[in-house]
Amino acid sequence: MKLKYWLIGLVGWCVGVSAQNIPVSLEYTRVYDFLDELATDGIIHSMSEAVRPFTRVQIANMLVEAQSADSLMNKRQKDDLAFYLNEFSLERDTMREGYVQYTDHKTYNLSLADPQFSYMTKNKKFKMQIKPLLGAEVIGSKKGAIVKRWYGAEIQMDIVNHISIWGSLRDISYNGKWFLKDKYFRYGTMYGARINQGNELRYNTEGKPDYVQVPALNNRLGTEYKESGDGGDFSDSKGGINVYAWFGSIGVSRENIRWGDAYHASNILSGRNPAVPQLTLQLTPVWWFQFDYFHAWLISNVLNDEDYYVEKERVDPITGGYVLHNETRPRSKYMAANMFTFKPCKWVHFGFGNSIVYAENNPQAAYFIPFAFYKSLDHLLTKGNNSENQNSQVFFTLTVRPVDHLKLYGSCYVDEVNWKRLKKDDPKDPVTMQKNPVSYLVGFDWTGWPIKGLSLKGEFMRSYIACYTHSIDVLEYTSNSYNMGHYMGDNAQSIFVEMSYRPYKGMLLQLSYTNDTKYNQYYYIRELIGKTIAEKPFGKKIYQNDQIDLKFTYEVHPNMYLIAGLSYNYARAFDNKGGKNAPYVDGTTAEQYGDAGYYLDKFCPEFYQGKNFSANIGFSFGF
Repeated sequence: MKLKYWLIGLVGWCVGVSAQNIPVSLEYTRVYDFLDELATDGIIHSMSEAVRPFTRVQIANMLVEAQSADSLMNKRQKDDLAFYLNEFSLERDTMREGYVQYTDHKTYNLSLADPQFSYMTKNKKFKMQIKPLLGAEVIGSKKGAIVKRWYGAEIQMDIVNHISIWGSLRDISYNGKWFLKDKYFRYGTMYGARINQGNELRYNTEGKPDYVQVPALNNRLGTEYKESGDGGDFSDSKGGINVYAWFGSIGVSRENIRWGDAYHASNILSGRNPAVPQLTLQLTPVWWFQFDYFHAWLISNVLNDEDYYVEKERVDPITGGYVLHNETRPRSKYMAANMFTFKPCKWVHFGFGNSIVYAENNPQAAYFIPFAFYKSLDHLLTKGNNSENQNSQVFFTLTVRPVDHLKLYGSCYVDEVNWKRLKKDDPKDPVTMQKNPVSYLVGFDWTGWPIKGLSLKGEFMRSYIACYTHSIDVLEYTSNSYNMGHYMGDNAQSIFVEMSYRPYKGMLLQLSYTNDTKYNQYYYIRELIGKTIAEKPFGKKIYQNDQIDLKFTYEVHPNMYLIAGLSYNYARAFDNKGGKNAPYVDGTTAEQYGDAGYYLDKFCPEFYQGKNFSANIGFSFGF
């Protein structure tokens, strides 16, 4: 019986629909959670696990596949399915139904209660939808309160079933002084240290930067802040254009990307760093294979002394006269990556790929080759002139659903590998004493049995010393100074456990525990790297945060949320003075090195330092 539903689903996926090849934001977590629940329950089989975001047409196809097997669903799942089928109506050549609406049910719909305008020509060759974005959230604790608000708009268009165009703008603000003195807020936020200083660099008398915004060790989406007296403001503009057919698409966009199956945080590409412009290619010529490639223009946050603007009319603080000023520009930084995903049977998905982070004055044409092993190309381009290699990586993913209701998954990120390091430690051979700088993640999801709607998830991640790092700042695995892999970085461990329950349509209750631990942080000095990675990983703790979260989410209408939550966290750091690794740990001064206060300020915003009980409540149109 299940084979029949599987075949029906595969046929539906292959024939599919062909409109709105537009990515669905990773922030729209409810629809992703619902699809994952259907896949783990054995209701759909076409979902690709490792590469997100999905496009609107991919989600619509999976919903249609689920519709063909609705006899396997409970009532709540059927209600949720109808809920999302309506949201993805245009992809199925039907008109969305709204609340308090003006519509002819065929070509247009203006919905007021869940604000959105949809339009489709009678020949279905042009489709468009526009919706406003509006939301607010208050986060409060004994230290005060933070108010987050955002507003904006989103537009999506599809032309002749082969061209998709989309764009969105969100203006977002965090403010802390409305409820209490802003001293609790201006020294840090949920994102990084010294938020009100934005991304500016300050210089000492020697002309070297003595301050750079450091992202905190948490799983929130990163950004770069505009100058603000209190709190922090930023805007987030995303969009792109895709040309597509039944077998794949090519386009230019600015979107967050997540590679690697994970519920809490991926260790390959987490999607946490601010989105970057990128050229993308996706191919799905057969149902059992998917290929993904992108070439991205990263943000280095590293200045190039030889590249600058000349600015006039700066005032000399000594003479009071006008002087010329050199406004230094950042170094160029790029990334190319590919992922091959195979589905040999309905319950096994595995993938592998490689990437390279490189810094040149201009993009390198060799890295625009989608099917390439970039480390080999790097050797071709750099070895002849005896120059430093670029920063290349290899990664693997595996997802297995051996029985209905159970999902097992894992991923491995390989920064560098030497097979001799896998041998038994031999003091006579220093290489065997070293550990490969890799990161691995394993997890499980048990859902829908014995209680429908109940799910238990667990995830464990470890990253070894020097993983994600590099001896050259501009080649690190970062963009906007945010690590593109797991947010904890190298020599770190993360444990995540969550129990969730979906009692009614659109409603989700989540209770989770997270334990994040950071161990000795090592400064990457090339001449000492062999000695550094021979140090014992996961040895001395320098920072730890335990957090318990209770969350309530209710999606009243598609993309229309009510949220509330309670949270407890305990963030602390540990002294580590006098260690034998002091000369090459962290690159800090002797006074800073090993001080618990320094580590706490570096890794955790003041708002969350120590023991904290907090609560939040909010709403949103859009997400």
